[in-house]
Amino acid sequence: MYRTRTCGDLRLADEGLVVTLAGWVQRSRKMGGMTFVDIRDRYGITQLVFNQEIDAPLCEQANKLGREYVIQVTGTVRERSNKNPHLPTGDVELIVSKLNVLNKAEVPPFTIEDDTDGGDDLRMKFRYLDLRRNAVRKNLELRHRMAFEVRSYLDKEGFLEVETPVLIKSTPEGARDFVVPSRMNPGQFYALPQSPQTFKQLLMVSGFDRYFQIVKCFRDEDLRADRQPEFTQIDCEMSFVEQEDVITTFEGMAKHLFKTIRGIEMKKPFLRMTWQDAMKYYGSDKPDLRFDMKFVELMDVLKGYGFSVFDNAVYIGGICAKGAATYTRKQLDQLTEFVKRPQIGAKGLVYARIEADGNVKSSVDKFYSQEVLQKMKDAFAAEPGDLILILSGDDAMKTRKQLCELRLEVAEQLGLRDKDKFACLWIVDFPLFEWSEEDQRFYAMHHPFTSPKPEDIPLLDTDPGAVRANAYDMVINGVEVGGGSIRIHDSQLQDKMFKLLGFTEEKAQEQFGFLMNAFKYGAPPHGGLAYGLDRWVSLFAGLDSIRDCIAFPKNNSGRDVMIDAPAALDESQLDELNLKIDIKE
Repeated sequence: MYRTRTCGDLRLADEGLVVTLAGWVQRSRKMGGMTFVDIRDRYGITQLVFNQEIDAPLCEQANKLGREYVIQVTGTVRERSNKNPHLPTGDVELIVSKLNVLNKAEVPPFTIEDDTDGGDDLRMKFRYLDLRRNAVRKNLELRHRMAFEVRSYLDKEGFLEVETPVLIKSTPEGARDFVVPSRMNPGQFYALPQSPQTFKQLLMVSGFDRYFQIVKCFRDEDLRADRQPEFTQIDCEMSFVEQEDVITTFEGMAKHLFKTIRGIEMKKPFLRMTWQDAMKYYGSDKPDLRFDMKFVELMDVLKGYGFSVFDNAVYIGGICAKGAATYTRKQLDQLTEFVKRPQIGAKGLVYARIEADGNVKSSVDKFYSQEVLQKMKDAFAAEPGDLILILSGDDAMKTRKQLCELRLEVAEQLGLRDKDKFACLWIVDFPLFEWSEEDQRFYAMHHPFTSPKPEDIPLLDTDPGAVRANAYDMVINGVEVGGGSIRIHDSQLQDKMFKLLGFTEEKAQEQFGFLMNAFKYGAPPHGGLAYGLDRWVSLFAGLDSIRDCIAFPKNNSGRDVMIDAPAALDESQLDELNLKIDIKE
């Protein structure tokens, strides 16, 4: 037996016990005739004591230990004279009587500490070392606890966990697929699933009325902080339900996670907001409501006074930052440069301070009287000390999105995006379709199996762009943590949906014939939702990126720099798969 206790569980009550520990050397300190070594495992750290006067050979052996050596020690638990209040084991130490070096270690390329000196690329290359750090380990422990609580909640709600295939058929609609060549079927390919969507619908046809799966999904798309080429969904589907049933069930799951993981009891129902209102007032379908700064439209207030930027604009809107009138000219210039960055694309920024006497001082004073500026102030219900920031443009949706970025940046600067505060809401009534000017056709806003709102079905024949989806997203702190919809379960309605999306009858049958044929045998009304487990964990851990709650993530180029993947195949493998590589310049 390599250990009788772990490095994190010894306490004063264990004083006098002889125990054996095993773990890694965190650090060592030599003080006169004493050597102190911290031994670490997954559970914590214990201080080891070696005394030159009592056992000189043992102490010399301890002095040769390097960082990350794997060791086994036996000794007696004793109360520490200089206690460490920052460690759970800080009241005790182990007086070592026996030391066994299980494995030596090279000096690690970065310090295995909470605040390491390793950059992202270096830590990803040596991820197995990075995972030894407390901060990363705790994220994976949190992930385990959340997955456990998800299963516990859904099991009590009558859901069955069912595994669906990983090698499936490619469906080019939506994000790009990762494809896998078939050796036994030359010239043909599997795809890795972007989601188990069609299979969970088939399970509903099969009579499994409550399904879930914590499942790996794959999308070959450009990466961001909250995206990876492979990610994990809490995938769920229910039969004989309407939108309200699904929302109630999964709002309940969210509240269960908040209570069991974060100790937060959320008694009130989550706020609901239509997609139209979210875009109108926040410029985003995932608004961060931890703070206010709701958009105010100003076309009626500021047009027609000779300021051509506003007079020629299709949209003028602004936000009010409470107490931010103290912003300096330098800070305002920096905000102006921020919104003019290519990825945001605004042409400029207009600002107005509300002064102590209630007057408004703006960057466009020469065009506007104090009377007009007071009307603007009243539109925001602004008070002395507030700062109004305004953007305009010739495309309302585009300008609102720019204003959204400005809103988030100002909130960040003002410290309003508290990671320990949670604002949860449902976004509902999405458009069913989005129109592509480039392709001159409709695309599904979510996917082609999303049902229209029942009352909007007649509009499919007359005004498809006005049809609302029977869909819903859960948003927390400006992050979409999950979403879903009521599905189409009628084959005739599904046929109509495919036609509106530009599918020929042959193409629809080729790609989704198996699902359409299943519907002919009695598909129940059904709907579901998929939560992003990675996003939930990063939200609860207070992370800015999902990478540190995934054991072995990819970098921003979609590469695993630790194992150097993706990589080229040998010619023999390519021949076996009937593949020839022709890289276009």
